Amino acid sequence: MSSNAADTLLVVDDLRVAFPNRDGGWFEAVRGVSFTLGRERLGIVGESGSGKSQTGRAIVGLTAPEGRVSARRLAFKGTDLLNCSPKERRALRGGRIAMVLQDPKFSLNPVMRIGKQIEETLRAHTRTSSGEAKKRALAALESVRIDDPERVYRLYPHEVSGGMGQRAMIAMMLIAEPDLLIADEPTSALDVTVQLQVLAILDRLVSERGMGLILVSHDLRLVSSFCDRILVMYAGRVVEELSAGGLAHAQHPYTRGLMACLPQLGASTHPLATLDRRPEWAL
Repeated sequence: MSSNAADTLLVVDDLRVAFPNRDGGWFEAVRGVSFTLGRERLGIVGESGSGKSQTGRAIVGLTAPEGRVSARRLAFKGTDLLNCSPKERRALRGGRIAMVLQDPKFSLNPVMRIGKQIEETLRAHTRTSSGEAKKRALAALESVRIDDPERVYRLYPHEVSGGMGQRAMIAMMLIAEPDLLIADEPTSALDVTVQLQVLAILDRLVSERGMGLILVSHDLRLVSSFCDRILVMYAGRVVEELSAGGLAHAQHPYTRGLMACLPQLGASTHPLATLDRRPEWAL
């Protein structure tokens, strides 16, 4: 299942990301990933090392310098992301395509106040006065349900909780009003209550702004309850694509294995389920 052609924001066709290894060869972290994205919520799930984060980074252009990215087609609203100039790519990144990285403690500048970091993102992509930039930064903080934006605006990253830091990161990525947001494990370090609050914020922004969202996660249950479609990745490949409501009808043994590992209320947890990885899944 894919998005309607008229509403397509992103086309990914045979995306491959490789890194050099110690013996002089190349290791493919992403191997032939293909999908399209419209103004919808797409979940990408898989265990650590499956290539889901590297897929997101390749789309944004944040692959490590030693990495090699190729594709038959990688296009955002008709713009060829692999062949556009570095200047065009920088203008897109943060302006029209944004990415929320996993841990705000490592993504935020520790010696710069949160408000100034949000303003910096806006002024990198628009001509805005300092007064207008501050006004919009405060509005962005308020849009992610921060109760006292003036106070948080003045704080340093170490002075806020993990949940508030994640909200500040989302505000920073959304202030330039991108068409596409890639959220890489945006709730992995948060407790359940704050997870739901962050997801509610993202859901509202997708609905109100008509934005496309790619949610990268290892949490199959969370993605199935939040997204419209799900891509399941294993060993750098997409092994199955499902509608969120069709997860119970998954056919691939890897997807079914992941589901079997989820605890069920009222069911015995002994022995714990383990995932039987088969060599042919990686082919």
